[in-house]
Amino acid sequence: MLAAQGGDEAALCALLRRHASRLLGFLVKRLGSRADSEEVLQEIFLEAWRDLEKFDAGRSSARSWLFLLARSRALDRVRSSRARDGRESRYADDRPANFDPRSREVARATVERALETLSDEQRTCVRLAFYDGLSLSQVSTALELPLGTVKSRYRYGMQALRSRFAR
Repeated sequence: MLAAQGGDEAALCALLRRHASRLLGFLVKRLGSRADSEEVLQEIFLEAWRDLEKFDAGRSSARSWLFLLARSRALDRVRSSRARDGRESRYADDRPANFDPRSREVARATVERALETLSDEQRTCVRLAFYDGLSLSQVSTALELPLGTVKSRYRYGMQALRSRFAR
């Protein structure tokens, strides 16, 4: 890990290869899906590469640090999945018995027009969180922005959409 912190990419690759199978097994147990686990594993490797300076050998081993990252990302994924499932079931229950699938296209077009009224920053945060199912923490990481900035943009964007649809 110290060599990787010094900029040695080969050292980081060797470290990640050494722990990849254990991390993947850990993630599969928590997420239940190999595909989701592989995706999260890639996120962990990217985060490890970007945040090497956060590793402190005095506090933990490289293995422990990687497993801490894995645990955090797995929890984010589970929470995001639960929230998405909750939204889907809540809206499915609200659907009238005589629901016409063509109305879904009309609704989608209406939402797209409403999204276009938001600032680019707000629209990006809302789309990543709502459509892609990312947690705001994951959006923060993806956009390389502070979490507070992402939360504000998401909140103001959603308020603007609620206000627009209330009218």
